[in-house]
Amino acid sequence: MLEQTVLNGIHREAGAKLVDFGGWEMPLHYGSQIEEHHAVRRAAGMFDVSHMRVVEVLGGDARAFLRRALANDVAKLAAPGRALYSCMLNEAGGVVDDLVCYALAGDAYRLVVNAGTGAKDLAWLGRIAREGGFAVEIAARPDVAIIAVQGPEARARCWQAFPALRAGTEALVPFASAFFRDWFVARTGYTGEDGFEIVLPGPLAAMAWRALARAGVRPCGLGARDTLRLEAGLNLYGQDMDESTSPLESGLGWTVDRRAGRDFVGRAALDASQPTRALRGLVLAGDGVLRAHQRISTDHGEGEVTSGTFSPTLARSIALARLPAAVAPGDRVSVDIRGRRLAAVVVAPPFVRQGKSLVDSHLTQESRP
Repeated sequence: MLEQTVLNGIHREAGAKLVDFGGWEMPLHYGSQIEEHHAVRRAAGMFDVSHMRVVEVLGGDARAFLRRALANDVAKLAAPGRALYSCMLNEAGGVVDDLVCYALAGDAYRLVVNAGTGAKDLAWLGRIAREGGFAVEIAARPDVAIIAVQGPEARARCWQAFPALRAGTEALVPFASAFFRDWFVARTGYTGEDGFEIVLPGPLAAMAWRALARAGVRPCGLGARDTLRLEAGLNLYGQDMDESTSPLESGLGWTVDRRAGRDFVGRAALDASQPTRALRGLVLAGDGVLRAHQRISTDHGEGEVTSGTFSPTLARSIALARLPAAVAPGDRVSVDIRGRRLAAVVVAPPFVRQGKSLVDSHLTQESRP
């Protein structure tokens, strides 16, 4: 039996195509994945991400505990409301999960973790707390829902739907958050566009969804969410990294803070490692679609596509791929697509920022005879 979010009924009313996503029944699209993608790039779209798990870490040792549990350093969160992205590692330096951590008031933090790893994450955090003797409470919040509103007009449409939100959220910078009564509004997201992620009591989610729709925010499904995040060069847990891969081989070295004096879980393994692979971007030269697990041949050895799709913004197929570390942006490689060896160019993600291509020069080169 698949789990359902509190918005499942609304998705059904709207005629969404529902699919199994990690044990959750979620909307893939509401008729046109391409139109939903463009709505986010050009105006505003909203996603039900209530399957994501909200976890609160409370108590006098919360800061010290998270400095031990996360590869990024929560000491950077100098004021309540600030947020950072981090991986949580195992002792071997593999990625248990990637998450966003928000500093709340006092000795309190909020984590938003992936849906499919929620139970595993809670068990892992509990183990670190017990073994380290940290005085913390780790509390899941199944009572809340999350609606992500994304796009260049997202914030304006949110304020149109909920005028009272504007005063408390207009000054938020990216990766900052604020409470409005029992709503938590963060200027974060997973599309490469501006917008808000709104955490609110589950019973209010349907009202909020309908109000946003009346304000012109288009409902979007998992299909558009995947093409948007891949254009933005954002990793997907379970495809681009997992417990068998290091953040140093997953394009996430920037999230690892190894300043002296902090011994986080997995640090010793990272310090002793010499990564031989790196996560790079690919743009396919011609027709075809890049997909996960396709084999790649390079001048420095073999690689593999971890995530691939057709980019609606670029009208080309793009991918993230784990390649030998010596492969650099600008290199040409070949990809095995159903027995055909097709040419692709290596690029540095992201592929798209604020609706504009960042790989036009590579596309021009690949178009030359």
